Amino acid sequence: MHIKDMNWTQVEAYLQQDDRCVLPLGSTEQHAYLSLCTDNILSETVSVAAAEPLGIPVFPVVNYGITPYFKAYPGSVSIRISTYLKIVEDILDGLREQGFRRILIVNGHGGNTPAQSYVGEWMADHPDCKVKFHNWWNAPQVWAKVMETDSVASHASWMENFPWTRLPDVTMPDEQKPPVDLRLLRTLAPEAARDLIGDGNYAGVYQRPDDEMLAIWDVAVQETRDLLTEGW
Repeated sequence: MHIKDMNWTQVEAYLQQDDRCVLPLGSTEQHAYLSLCTDNILSETVSVAAAEPLGIPVFPVVNYGITPYFKAYPGSVSIRISTYLKIVEDILDGLREQGFRRILIVNGHGGNTPAQSYVGEWMADHPDCKVKFHNWWNAPQVWAKVMETDSVASHASWMENFPWTRLPDVTMPDEQKPPVDLRLLRTLAPEAARDLIGDGNYAGVYQRPDDEMLAIWDVAVQETRDLLTEGW
């Protein structure tokens, strides 16, 4: 269930028999030729696909994340770490106040990992709650499937190119991008980082056949669903 398709009385009724929910995290940032909202689209879409058969509500994705290195790319908006952690804190506090006690965070952006450390701190202060932090794209089963498909996979490459992250009338380059020096990248200011990265793809081809992508997606949905049903 997507929370946008529910009213408050339905949520109240749900909480009388279950206390699970899903919170997707994303980012608005450059993804080469893909949508600037790729991380938002993927984290929310995999969350809804995983939770819908279980009748578990999925809250709207947190659309902005921690992405200072992409600030020289138009359309990329970064939130400071301190601000971001307060946003996550306030949302978790609000969910707990409403009665949710088992929360799955589905993260779609690597830059948001400070929130993963914070979640442990938050749970220590709220021992009546359990929060799982799930980086859906590099979770064990998904990453194994990605590596089986193509071992050169990175930000803004084929591994994020799904039918729902592409833009109409945008043609993907038919080439394999050489790997970006990530150690150097981490030392650069945004403008220099843009000069190094170029179009935004870190490494690899830009697109693979849809049947391969959908096979990866099926693994992602099931791995996410398993976290909702097991280990609480």
